Amino acid sequence: MTSTIATKSQALPPGIYCPVISLYQITSRQEIDLVASYKFFSYLIRGGVDGLVLAGTTAEAVLLSSEERKELVKTARKAATDLGRPDFPVVTGISGQSTNESIRLAEDAPAAGANFGLLLPPNYWAKAVTKDVLLGFYREVADATTLPIVIYSFPAMCNGIDMNSDTLSELAHHPNIVGVKLTCGNAGKVTRLTREYKHGQFGVYAGSSDWLIPCLAGGGGGCVTGIANVFPKCVARLYALWNEGKVKEASELQGLVAQAEKACKEGIAPTKFGAAHFAGPPAGITDEKAFWPRKPYAPCGEEKASWVVKVMRHLVEVEQGLPDAV
Repeated sequence: MTSTIATKSQALPPGIYCPVISLYQITSRQEIDLVASYKFFSYLIRGGVDGLVLAGTTAEAVLLSSEERKELVKTARKAATDLGRPDFPVVTGISGQSTNESIRLAEDAPAAGANFGLLLPPNYWAKAVTKDVLLGFYREVADATTLPIVIYSFPAMCNGIDMNSDTLSELAHHPNIVGVKLTCGNAGKVTRLTREYKHGQFGVYAGSSDWLIPCLAGGGGGCVTGIANVFPKCVARLYALWNEGKVKEASELQGLVAQAEKACKEGIAPTKFGAAHFAGPPAGITDEKAFWPRKPYAPCGEEKASWVVKVMRHLVEVEQGLPDAV
């Protein structure tokens, strides 16, 4: 049954969102490199993504300070404004293990330039996270801020905490909870939620682009995908082909994108290496060390790096053949 809840006052626009990797200075402390970040944000926007997601899993959010998060949002907003896109959607992670910490991060975000907050469930003591705890957590954070909240469902990163479609549906009724990113990969949640809610009431997004067409076919609004760090034009083109009704061409490109994205499934280091190798030079960032994960985590070894190049390189010609969006 279609819900009669009101359309959200600030719905998350449909489209392709890039969960942007964090770039670091080449020093022993790996301070955030805001100059390189500005170049990379600009590159992604020109590549045609519809929004940026900062301080998420791909950004190594748990390794970032609250001040670094704010500076990255400010830099992303400046990059968008300088490209003539002052209203470009910027989503930032506000996930804390406590309600208080999540509220504090949500309070910081709008002044820095964020439009939306992406929020994982609490998960430190997984056995204590009941449905009532989940509902109370999201509602209390959403009550405490004007920042519209996007639920982030990622059981693999949350001690197995998974929110079923009934729980998500209950949260959709909150006027300040505007959508969900499904990194759980559950297409059934897409079709159940989109049967009940229109996009403006509660947007539903795939958590990767290797099932973008299934998500869109089920009524979803797009995806948040790590491969957009490497080939933003390809993912934007895939989304455009589907919306233009070019199903055969979209399906062919979907397969190519899915093959490349399997490298991103291997973790942050392979994703960052792929971005350094393929996207770094055209973005104006030529030192691969800027893309290394933050310590104590290590960059790809030679064998893994060679494999990443092998599984991604088929998209190079496609990416280079597509025009800039800005």
